[in-house]
Amino acid sequence: MNKNYSLNELTLIAEDIVKNAQNKVLLFYGDMGVGKTTLIKEICKVLGVEDAAHSPTFSLVNEYQTTNSDIVYHFDFYRIEHEEEAYDMGVEDYLYSSNWCLIEWPENVKNLLPLDAVTVKINLLENGQRNIQLTNN
Repeated sequence: MNKNYSLNELTLIAEDIVKNAQNKVLLFYGDMGVGKTTLIKEICKVLGVEDAAHSPTFSLVNEYQTTNSDIVYHFDFYRIEHEEEAYDMGVEDYLYSSNWCLIEWPENVKNLLPLDAVTVKINLLENGQRNIQLTNN
């Protein structure tokens, strides 16, 4: 999947990601402020999360329950300085739990990630739209 979108198309993009992802571990790459958290919040809504999703910048992970009693984990590894921090918190238990794992700043824990994780790259375009590339590995 490779699409350009505006913010008013966010729900459609989130639905496309959920539908086209061949794995429940999604790695979100993009510059600061490009909209990773905003997109993850919309994906949470599409998955049936009723609580307000927010970035787990200081807690590293937030856990949400869907209306179907499924679990969604939202990670933000921006502040991770050493992969051992993520390892010590048991990140591998989350990643191999068969639950949705939505990960911001995955490059900070690259050696701990499943090889078959889905890559989501977001770039801001000059016209204010975003380009999104989804790659099933």
